[in-house]
Amino acid sequence: MFFVAGILLGGILTVLFLSNPEPIQINPKTVAQLQDLGVKDFNHLMPSDIFNWQNLLSLRGLAFFITGGFLVGFGTRYAGGCTSGHAIMGLSNLQWPSLVATICFMIGGFISAWFIVPLLLKL
Repeated sequence: MFFVAGILLGGILTVLFLSNPEPIQINPKTVAQLQDLGVKDFNHLMPSDIFNWQNLLSLRGLAFFITGGFLVGFGTRYAGGCTSGHAIMGLSNLQWPSLVATICFMIGGFISAWFIVPLLLKL
């Protein structure tokens, strides 16, 4: 019970005292590349052009969420742990498998950002 109360209190304090009212800063080259792919909303942390309730039931939305869920689940199972577990705990303990897993997670992220997301945005 105290754990849940601590999470709630931490969330409230974060929103009240640590929120940044400034707009999100995105590299202009990234904005231009995303605009070429049809993303127009840059006012939120996640663009509503991709992440919204209407997209969830569309072919593109299903492709995004199913592909993303599969890749996260597969990567976690294949690597023997999640990204934060390997990158934070494993690397802090100088574990060789965690270094390899973290490098592979980064490579997978780059491949997703450069090839998979543009492909899915064209659907």
